Amino acid sequence: MEYIRLSNGVEMPVLGYGVFLVSPEECERCVSDALSVGYRLIDTAQAYANEESVGNAWRKSGLKREELFLVTKVWIANAGEEKAAKSIDESLRKLQTDYIDLLLIHQAYGDVFGSWRAMEKAYKDGKVRAIGVSNFQAGRFFDFAHYVEVKPMVNQLQCNTLIQQTGIEPLMNDFGTKMMAWGPLGGQGVEGVVKSEELAAIGTKYGKSTAQVALRWLTQRGIVAIPKSSHKERMAQNFDIFDFTLSGEEMAKIATLNRHDTGTVNFGDPQFVKYLIENYG
Repeated sequence: MEYIRLSNGVEMPVLGYGVFLVSPEECERCVSDALSVGYRLIDTAQAYANEESVGNAWRKSGLKREELFLVTKVWIANAGEEKAAKSIDESLRKLQTDYIDLLLIHQAYGDVFGSWRAMEKAYKDGKVRAIGVSNFQAGRFFDFAHYVEVKPMVNQLQCNTLIQQTGIEPLMNDFGTKMMAWGPLGGQGVEGVVKSEELAAIGTKYGKSTAQVALRWLTQRGIVAIPKSSHKERMAQNFDIFDFTLSGEEMAKIATLNRHDTGTVNFGDPQFVKYLIENYG
C-alpha cells in the first residue's frame, strides 16, 4: 500500500473501499471481503445507513483498530454545531470505535460552519484524527476554507480519468488540502472509463485491466481512490495496482481524456440544492 501525508501529518492510504449504495444487509459481507483482500481504508457516511455494518465487519475481522483508516461523513440533516456533535458520537457508536480517522462534511449546504465547529472540537478532543469536506466545488471550497480555523485536510470529489478536477487542484493546494476521488471508475452519469481503448492499450503493456490503469493514474497523482464492488474477485483486481508505474508520457496521454473537469453533478444547481435541503435538511 502507498500513502499520502495529510497537512497535520496523518498518513492516509491512497486506495480504499467505498460503500455508497451498499445496503446494510450486504455491507458487512462486502467490507469483510474487502478487508480480507487487503483494503484498510473504508469509506462510509451517515447517509449511507451502513455505518453499523462497517463496524460489525471490522470488529469481526481480527484486525487491530490502528490497522484501519475509517472515513465517515456528517449528513445535511445533522448540520449545525449541536446536531453535528451528537451525530459524531452516534457514528462512533455505530462504527464501534473511539475515534474516526477522517470525518467529512458530506454536502456544502445547511449550517456547515456550525458543523465544522463541532468537527474542530471533536478533532481537538481526539475523537477524530483528520477533518475535511466532500463535494465542495471551487468557489464554495474557497469561501469555506478561507474562514475556518482548521483548514480542510481532504476534499472528496467525483474524480476519474474522464473527470479530472484539475481546475480546483491549485486552490486546494493553497490550503494544503488533498483530493479524494469518489466514482474513480465512473459513477453518476459517467460511462466509458473502463471501456476506454486508450486505457486498455496502456494496460496491455503491463498486463493490467483498464480499471487498474485508471486507479493507478489517480494514485500516482496523489489522489485517494475508493472504488466499490460487491464481488471479491473485482475487489482484489482493483487492489492489485501497486506493482507497476505509469510513465510520464502515459500519465500525460491519460490527461487528454478529460471531459467534465468539475464533474457530472452540478452541486451549485439551485434545483439540486432545493431538492437536497427540502428532502434531507
